[in-house]
Amino acid sequence: MGLFGGRKKQNNWAISLDIGTEFVKALVFEVIEGEGHIRGVGRARQRLSDMQGGGITDIHGVAQNCEKAIEQAATQAQFLPDKAIVGIAGELVKGATTTVKVTRQKPQTQIQVSELQDIVNQVQAQAFTQARKELAEETGLEEIDIQLVNAAIVSVVIDGYKVSNPMSYQGKELSVGVYNAFAPIVQFGALETVVRELNLELLAIAAEPYAVARCLNEESTDFAATFIDIGGGTTDIAVVRNGGVDGTKMFAIGGRAFTKRVAAVLGETFQAAEEAKIAYSSGKLDKEKAELVRHALKNDTQVWLSALQISLEDFGEGDLLPSKILLCGGGSNLPEIKEVLSDREWSKDLPFARAPEVQFIKPNDVANMVDETKTLQDISQVTPMALGNVALDLIGQTSMLETLMKKALSGVKQ
Repeated sequence: MGLFGGRKKQNNWAISLDIGTEFVKALVFEVIEGEGHIRGVGRARQRLSDMQGGGITDIHGVAQNCEKAIEQAATQAQFLPDKAIVGIAGELVKGATTTVKVTRQKPQTQIQVSELQDIVNQVQAQAFTQARKELAEETGLEEIDIQLVNAAIVSVVIDGYKVSNPMSYQGKELSVGVYNAFAPIVQFGALETVVRELNLELLAIAAEPYAVARCLNEESTDFAATFIDIGGGTTDIAVVRNGGVDGTKMFAIGGRAFTKRVAAVLGETFQAAEEAKIAYSSGKLDKEKAELVRHALKNDTQVWLSALQISLEDFGEGDLLPSKILLCGGGSNLPEIKEVLSDREWSKDLPFARAPEVQFIKPNDVANMVDETKTLQDISQVTPMALGNVALDLIGQTSMLETLMKKALSGVKQ
């Protein structure tokens, strides 16, 4: 890749890299006063052998596709940043929020960083053990090595009073909720290798459903929603309650599974079937073919819906599910998805407070990201924009809580 423009102000620039099963998407953006200004957009198609269910199966192939997407974005931006945030997805990425309540011995003293540090370390030790146990059960491998992917304090409550920064407060009962996501070390390592091959500095690897769940400008502590991001290889779910991410789940059914079904029914190549599926989604396929596609997708949509129900059952064990369902990702363009989710039948056995309402997240809904290219129109672009939004904190000034989380990350023993 050639150099684009000078290297001045390079600390304010970054790349958001969404390495999806179907496409690699890259955004080049500049951070100005806490906002990400997107100056370049790039996209490259993955081969069928490059990715499987959100995980990398060919490191060099994926690195080449990433290079193509970044080169497009950097050419448009006339600048090539040297830092990147990368998304991670897949069934074996486990994310959950653990809350720890502590009774302070000296309630009249102000809360110190060291107190929060101890709580965060305690939470992460618990979360690490739990994630490892879940993965062992799912894979049948007793000693699966896992890596902490991303961590964030999502809620702090002092004596029943929710605060955004607990420093200098006094109080007796301190409750801290920490979201942790873990991934198998083999998957994490593959992403790190791709970034190294691209000669980029890794700002962070972020769990994609976590990024999507915090992409809206919702400061309210009452905000609650169920986020569903349907990509090429996976469907990512995040549940937000009381303004904080409660947990994330993923299952390996996405747009590619639907395309394979269309290819089988139409007797066409995967690429031709993908084009037919996109034309069908936008109502541009001829009537006879559209009927065949519709019939082909009916059963697969039901399988997808069953997997969604199983995932949501886990979230609903201790609390009601948020009735606001927010959809994004290229796979959610299929008319059948909106159709099955709009039918009250599927949710009647799940603990929703009321009938779910389905809405789409659009690129211009993503907080703090400004599309200077005026090309980001599609819901498939929400995830890379959401990753960019997460990176803003890492590029800008580090707050007390972020410093704490970085320390907490380095304190987790693998």
